[in-house]
Amino acid sequence: MSATVVVDPTSEVRRSGPTLGYHLRRVPAVVWLCAFILVTMALFAVLAPVLAPRSPSDQSLMLRLKPPIWLEDAEPGYILGTDEVGRDILSRVIYGARISLAVGLVGVAIGSTFGTVLGMLAGYFAGAVDEVIMLVADMQLAFPFILLAIAIIAVLGPDPAEAIPWKLIVIVGVSGWMTYARVCRGVVLTIKEQELVQSVRALGGSDFRILFRHILPNILSPVIVLATLDLARLIVLESTLSFLGLGVQPPSPSWGGMLGQGRQYLDTAWWLSTFPGLAIMLTTIAISRGGDWVRDVLDPTLRSG
Repeated sequence: MSATVVVDPTSEVRRSGPTLGYHLRRVPAVVWLCAFILVTMALFAVLAPVLAPRSPSDQSLMLRLKPPIWLEDAEPGYILGTDEVGRDILSRVIYGARISLAVGLVGVAIGSTFGTVLGMLAGYFAGAVDEVIMLVADMQLAFPFILLAIAIIAVLGPDPAEAIPWKLIVIVGVSGWMTYARVCRGVVLTIKEQELVQSVRALGGSDFRILFRHILPNILSPVIVLATLDLARLIVLESTLSFLGLGVQPPSPSWGGMLGQGRQYLDTAWWLSTFPGLAIMLTTIAISRGGDWVRDVLDPTLRSG
């Protein structure tokens, strides 16, 4: 009498590597620190009127260039000091989070949507559609985008002060669609040859149904990973344009604008540029490290025991 072999249905799952739940239970301490930084910046952006000690536009020439509270000659109540016209640096850093995070998040939404759709079309239809889309992507990649952004803003003019910077958001948003398009195109080229897609096509499924019902869900993971990593780049790009005077216009507070306004006082009032610079650095590092962790969780090929 032959022995009966019992196959454990979960054995393949255990051999395939750690699951999402496993990663969530083993979140590194540095990821928690990054999450704390990002939550703090998000609270600054959402609750700026509540958290800021005073209005970011309040001026007092009698209080100009006061140092942070722990240095000599500091003004009580101005924790991070004041700028060249007596405005509170802490309040402006808190309000500046609104601009940087809003431009970054909306820009990522624009770039990821635009690039994902074009990448799906290029990979699915191939031929002339693929050639045209990839040619445009290569042309934009070949030209330094910062120069293109400067030229566009110089022609159209910057957004008005204290208004929603739609021109800046759109320019920043379309700066990285090529990466999304290339990644999505490569994934679609593989997925469209699978049996599931071929079966749906044989049953009369429309191209629209195949693309958005069966292919799109399979490319969301790489798109999410790209978006988390791209957010840090867009925040730096917005800060760069504002630093050059082509982004958010004064008196609206933005981290890049504060850096640009404070560069002439680096020898005498280093805090004007140091604190917005630290805000940019901490936010971008936190997003980048968090994006690395998200990539490790969502990409099964990078999971290790």
